[in-house]
Amino acid sequence: MLSWKWILWAIGSLLSFIGLGLLMTSPNHISLFANSRTLLLPGRTTDGHYQIELSCESCHSAPFTDVNALQDACIRCHGEELSRVEDSHPRAKFTDPRNADRVAKLDARWCITCHREHQPEVTSAMGLSLPTDYCFACHENVGSDRPTHKDLGFETCSINGCHNFHDNQALYEDFLTQHRDDQATDVNAKLPERNLREWALTNTSVREIAKPIHLGSNDHNAPATTKNIGLVVQDWSESSHAASGINCLDCHRSEDGTWQNNLDHQACKRCHPSEIEGFMTSRHGMRISVGLSPMQPSLARLPMRTQSSHKTLTCESCHASHKYNTSHAAVEACIGCHKDRHSLEYKNSPHYALWQKSVAGQGSPGSGVSCASCHFPRIANYTDRNRVTVVHNQNDYLRPNEKMIRPVCLSCHGLGFTLDALADSSLVQSNFQSTPKPTVDSINFATVLRWSLEGRRPPWEKNSDKPQPKQ
Repeated sequence: MLSWKWILWAIGSLLSFIGLGLLMTSPNHISLFANSRTLLLPGRTTDGHYQIELSCESCHSAPFTDVNALQDACIRCHGEELSRVEDSHPRAKFTDPRNADRVAKLDARWCITCHREHQPEVTSAMGLSLPTDYCFACHENVGSDRPTHKDLGFETCSINGCHNFHDNQALYEDFLTQHRDDQATDVNAKLPERNLREWALTNTSVREIAKPIHLGSNDHNAPATTKNIGLVVQDWSESSHAASGINCLDCHRSEDGTWQNNLDHQACKRCHPSEIEGFMTSRHGMRISVGLSPMQPSLARLPMRTQSSHKTLTCESCHASHKYNTSHAAVEACIGCHKDRHSLEYKNSPHYALWQKSVAGQGSPGSGVSCASCHFPRIANYTDRNRVTVVHNQNDYLRPNEKMIRPVCLSCHGLGFTLDALADSSLVQSNFQSTPKPTVDSINFATVLRWSLEGRRPPWEKNSDKPQPKQ
């Protein structure tokens, strides 16, 4: 006969297995155990993924996910970004049988070869979990191929301003030599500027709704019973939506054609699909995309303002309801939450001085530099070059920060100046309040290589009295 102790042990074990099963398989947004999923984490999640760490199934589609399933999970979120850039090391390079020797050194067919989660002790910036000498595995002879690289340490390959594994569009030799003689700063430069009406006329989705008229407060088609309708209509009539002929029902119409009061990002997506797609993959919206509650500043790892701790991040968090003031969204909405040093120093920077002049009408249109100018830039649409869209994934041009050079920095600054500025972490933290010191030799290296390939002698070899660039 079984002892009562064994019976209790069996019941306890059974209940534990049932609880663990519920913990692992219940949908994260309704599970009674959702917040306890942290007990299953084998280690700290990277800064890029920690927000969705309770949505285990986002990466682990099965309890024992194999490498193929993990690869699919990576591509679901990051595949489009890689397809947009000129990937220096595409997966095809390593699946080619002729490059089997490279795979033996670095199996870059799989994202998790370089980017592993839950291993904080070996994880550096951007989730890289390989030692800094990984480039040397395939490029050990670079010193003999390029004299400028002869005495460089193996750990210097991927420092700022030199090489990136995936995206080198602003660091390719042709691009570096093309911009060798750029001025450090062009005071007459202007950042791209497009208002909603201009954008609407080149966007198919919006064009179907927008009308070539400026609607006034008496033209609204909202129900008279709408709460605070007077204030709402006043705000709307002064917005870019009204200026573009976009009326209340264009946003508030439900699928069956009836009025709906409460809107979410899906309503915005009808006219702004690219912006919403970016938002859903950003740190602002990625939690929503996997079925978790919206992001709140209190959940962030960066320092945030206490008064904004429990603010729910949606489209209207930055674009105030019905006003949709892009100037507010470009600056005040950002520093209203962010309290890291880079954000706090913005109002002491030359960029903010230009922004104040622009807002006051004292500067030329497009000359002001806001937070959004750099982190949410206006760019030509990737699929339709006639369209201009606003990037809404603030990390798109921070992975790595050299991706910001072409669409943003070169609008006002020379390439050499920009490379040096972005490579100086202290200068970045101070929000570029001083002039960078020349530290990046990429342009000089590329120029020496170009001269060598063209059979030209460097100028300093013809006149030894002239200063020589660093080798």
